[in-house]
Amino acid sequence: MPTEIKGGFNIAMKVPSHQYEAVISFYRDVVGLPPFDEKAPAMGFVLGPNRLWIDEVPNYSQAEIWLELFTGDHEKALDHLAANGVVRCDAVEDLGEGFRGGWIMNPANIVHLVREPDAW
Repeated sequence: MPTEIKGGFNIAMKVPSHQYEAVISFYRDVVGLPPFDEKAPAMGFVLGPNRLWIDEVPNYSQAEIWLELFTGDHEKALDHLAANGVVRCDAVEDLGEGFRGGWIMNPANIVHLVREPDAW
């Protein structure tokens, strides 16, 4: 049986530079979500039980949404996903030495971070 995989808390919106300030203003000033900046320069907003991170990406032409999945054993989960034809895409963003997770794409090319949470 594969390791358990469940939804995480983080949603990343990768936004081109030419749209970044307008997107920040939309969530902060128009929608009124509570902001936070724990991981500056990324700007975050409380989105119910989730965290919406707005990342400025100068070389993008349009915004993308990236999702997070939690697992108790990232290697087992990533092996299970690969065995089922899921595309690994670790080159999209460096996670650093020793990070317990990796990047995948769903069939619609939506990036997902599969990782072991800080607390399970």
